[in-house]
Amino acid sequence: MPKELIAVLDFGGQYSHLITRRVRECEVYSELLPYTAKPQELLDLKAKGVVLSGGPASVYDQGAPKCDPEIFRLGVPVLGICYGLQLMVQLLGGRVKATKRREYGKTQLNISDSSDLFQGINASMTSWMSHGDYADTLPDGFEIIASSENCKTAAIRDSSRRLYGVQFHPEVAHTENGLQIIRNFATGISGCAQTWNPRSIIEATVQQIRSEVGNDEVLCAVSGGVDSTTTAVLAQRAVGDRLTCIFVNHGLLRKEEEKIIQRALKEELKLNLHYVDASQRFLTLLVGVTDPEEKRKIIGEEFIKVFDEERSKMGTFRWLAQGTLYPDVIESAGTGSPASRIKTHHNVGGIPEWSTFRIIEPLKFLYKDEVRKIAQELGVPDAIVKTHPFPGPGLAVRIVGDVTKEKLRICRDASAIVEDVLTRRGLYDSVWQAFAVVGDDMAVGVLGDQRQLGHIVTVRIVKSLDGMTADWARTSPEVLEELSSRISGEVPGVTWVTYAITSKPPSTIEPC
Repeated sequence: MPKELIAVLDFGGQYSHLITRRVRECEVYSELLPYTAKPQELLDLKAKGVVLSGGPASVYDQGAPKCDPEIFRLGVPVLGICYGLQLMVQLLGGRVKATKRREYGKTQLNISDSSDLFQGINASMTSWMSHGDYADTLPDGFEIIASSENCKTAAIRDSSRRLYGVQFHPEVAHTENGLQIIRNFATGISGCAQTWNPRSIIEATVQQIRSEVGNDEVLCAVSGGVDSTTTAVLAQRAVGDRLTCIFVNHGLLRKEEEKIIQRALKEELKLNLHYVDASQRFLTLLVGVTDPEEKRKIIGEEFIKVFDEERSKMGTFRWLAQGTLYPDVIESAGTGSPASRIKTHHNVGGIPEWSTFRIIEPLKFLYKDEVRKIAQELGVPDAIVKTHPFPGPGLAVRIVGDVTKEKLRICRDASAIVEDVLTRRGLYDSVWQAFAVVGDDMAVGVLGDQRQLGHIVTVRIVKSLDGMTADWARTSPEVLEELSSRISGEVPGVTWVTYAITSKPPSTIEPC
């Protein structure tokens, strides 16, 4: 990891990860930490600036999350965003009150000082507000540098201590010049060098793998997705022919995927690939299992068993490389923030006690968009780079309830139709994920001249930047009509087709 960073302290805000990503877009490394992080920890991490995220609480509530006030005396710049501004004000002797008129949505911001935080930005801009409290009285040394119609303290500053606060959210796309504001803080005020880019990440990661594994053999789990493929190519650069990749077909892949993946990894990327068809083994274990979390645990543990068995056949492997990403780590284990665990990812749940593998996760501090850029720099084919994210447990988490042969067939064939329709219409690359979901719900349809009871298929198409949040795609009626017509007409056993219009949050992208 880089020698310096911007630390983002997470107070449970829905945009906390987005702040981290925006800083990285400025080519500055940033890491999301719990709000309980100690001042010494920030110094040990070489934090050159600290951002206090937003959050759902009010600072005057009993039990509201608070950081250590010593952070403001470390001598490094601090930027408080929304709740972060209010917390800074309260901890330093100011007063926060509830607003008479809450601000939510796009709000005109009037800037009175553009010397540092707002450098290069016009005197008036649109900002995204979401707050019911405001700083009524500022601590000694602070001044107002921007205001809105309903919030006179929309942006504040103590220039002598390099403490800043904004009541709006510069990290969201709705805020004009938001990225410039973050860049001004990260590079101008905090003085971070812009060294976080694909080439530097590749160099650092390859060196990290080499120093970690030494002269040992490495086994890499590959699925054909951009995460595991990028991990494999990085590991290949680091250890050369001491890398062996294993592609396990668990019987829950997309249509024809096992053939496509083998061709891409073997022929195009020249990886030393070992293919294992364990489909019947996995499907047998899933018989009768309906709980989504149990499915994930069964599949994750069985993966490790397969790797252990294959390793014993091929030689001595101490290391297992996996394509775990930063959002996977956060969703599975949390950061110590007020956020709760969402779901267990099969590759971050920890290695069972009976396994002797040691894990390498070279991408565990990266977001999906960063991995795609790195993959392109490494020469990974576009067919892999641009493929929609696919869950490790495969179609098992797109089948609600028991994984039966019929439901698996329907899910696989319907999903292939969804991808085909979007590809032919030039829409595939403009969305984050698109697939079909099938469960146990049935509905009566008319096929030919006969009534027939069949499955309900739900089409899910979402847009997202990193998978942490997502919005359902506003697909045209013509696209929906083609999806419905083809799925109900080409996939036996389907009578109804529906479209999912719930965003994340409150839903997750995958149904299970």
